[in-house]
Amino acid sequence: MKHWWAALFLVLALSPLAPAQAQGGGAAPRVRPPSGGGLGQNYPNPFNPETFIPFTVGDAPTCSEPGRLHRVTLRVYNLLAQLVAVPVLQGASAGGEGGRPIVNLMLPCGAYTAYWDGKQVGTSREVASGVYLYRLEVDGKAMVKKMMVTK
Repeated sequence: MKHWWAALFLVLALSPLAPAQAQGGGAAPRVRPPSGGGLGQNYPNPFNPETFIPFTVGDAPTCSEPGRLHRVTLRVYNLLAQLVAVPVLQGASAGGEGGRPIVNLMLPCGAYTAYWDGKQVGTSREVASGVYLYRLEVDGKAMVKKMMVTK
């Protein structure tokens, strides 16, 4: 039961806070264009030792604003909310950004895949078996999913 509460706390802590409503006073609220994205389930899941994480940026596949760049960050956390890894962008479809860590990358609208080798950030050690959370943030909007490492 203690672990369930810890997991719930972590998910709530990683979830983005809802933006405050616009102040009243007769002025119409500003409408921001959609700047979302989507986060897919990693594969394979469970995995050992590496995995791929599909995600979309913007309103893919229609891409109503093809020239717009989106700020994208993807990180992997353990259930204690400690940073475990920063996956790298996979493939050449990333407009020359392939192989770079996904931290504040400016990416155009589209579908992408991230790669994680199962190693802890800054080391060559593989992470322990267990449940991990990965968090994608696109222009300040966050999405979280879980994955499992098995040995």
